[in-house]
Amino acid sequence: MTRISNVSRKTSETDIAIKMNLDGEGKYNIDTGINFFNHMLESFSKHSMIDLDINAKGDVEIDDHHTIEDVGILLGEAFLEAIGDKKGIKRMAHAMVPMDESISTVAIDISGRSYCNMTLNFKNEKIGDMTSDVVIHFFESFASSAKLNIYGTVEGANDHHKAEAVFKAFAKALKEAVKIEHDQIPSTKGVL
Repeated sequence: MTRISNVSRKTSETDIAIKMNLDGEGKYNIDTGINFFNHMLESFSKHSMIDLDINAKGDVEIDDHHTIEDVGILLGEAFLEAIGDKKGIKRMAHAMVPMDESISTVAIDISGRSYCNMTLNFKNEKIGDMTSDVVIHFFESFASSAKLNIYGTVEGANDHHKAEAVFKAFAKALKEAVKIEHDQIPSTKGVL
């Protein structure tokens, strides 16, 4: 079974192409036009072991919102396509990741239903060249199109470390949740 996807989306605000291999080695080639966001997605790829090729062009001269939102939407669509019928997956997982003075906990349920509840509380308007309040919107967009639940918290003093801890915890939890453990659909309903 190969769990690979190749998706693209073009709007008047963004033009994005994503290739994903859920059973990869954490290799990545990412260019979103937003350097800190690239760094977070690279960290996600490396720690989830999901191979990612992301090329995004957006109206970053206005701000970074459309690009980050649309990458989240399309990354979720790529995940949904790659995961297939979800037969045999572990389904639920969580991870706790420290990053210097910060710590994040993220739990995931690949349930077929969308929900995102993140408590991030960044102190600054920007983290590098990325608007901090759009981080939660990225996860909401991903959860919505991937049809999964994400719960996350982060504590710490440094916004860079807090954001990185969240993306790494998300990566570790997702890596665990997509593991093939058996040959059944992990639901009493028989579908996810």
